[in-house]
Amino acid sequence: MTTHTAHTQATPTVHTQATHPAPTAPDAPATRTIDPATPVDPSVAIAAAGSARTRLDFARSARKAFRALVGFDAAAREGLDPALVELIQIRASHLNHCAYCLHMHTNDARKAGESEDRLHMVAVWREARHFFTEREQAALALTEAVTLVAERGVPDDVYAEAAARFDDAELAQVLALICTINTWNRVALATAKVAGTDERR
Repeated sequence: MTTHTAHTQATPTVHTQATHPAPTAPDAPATRTIDPATPVDPSVAIAAAGSARTRLDFARSARKAFRALVGFDAAAREGLDPALVELIQIRASHLNHCAYCLHMHTNDARKAGESEDRLHMVAVWREARHFFTEREQAALALTEAVTLVAERGVPDDVYAEAAARFDDAELAQVLALICTINTWNRVALATAKVAGTDERR
């Protein structure tokens, strides 16, 4: 499988979403009263907040930080099995609810020859262990622990299993990759990247 260089375009094309405010009748009030007891659909609230202004282009607005992150990403994946790289990125993107990165990395995995069966099983790998090698399982468990580190830290048993499957240099690469995909997820979510687009092109 070929290595995929994620998010590495120096100046990606900016994807902007035009806002289309609903027309207001001439005699309509400027504001409307909302009953606090009325449940509000969170997705509607988020969409309304996001439409207020176009999000910034992180790559252009923080060029040095972006280039540093691209370099960190490239260094992290160096020497790792490309299939393992994609599994880690996919699992972290699941947990972070980053649809933009999930779409990107599942597509990259497919293009590199990953099977649909394995891609469908990543989110439930513990119930489908036979689809994954012991090294992959250890890396997925570590990915989950580090991504959700605020919940219970990185448990000793999870770390020990990863350390048993990877030597120190490999384990450091895996940890670095987990850190980079978590950062990419947060940048994509904060800047409202749209799933189905790929700004590397």
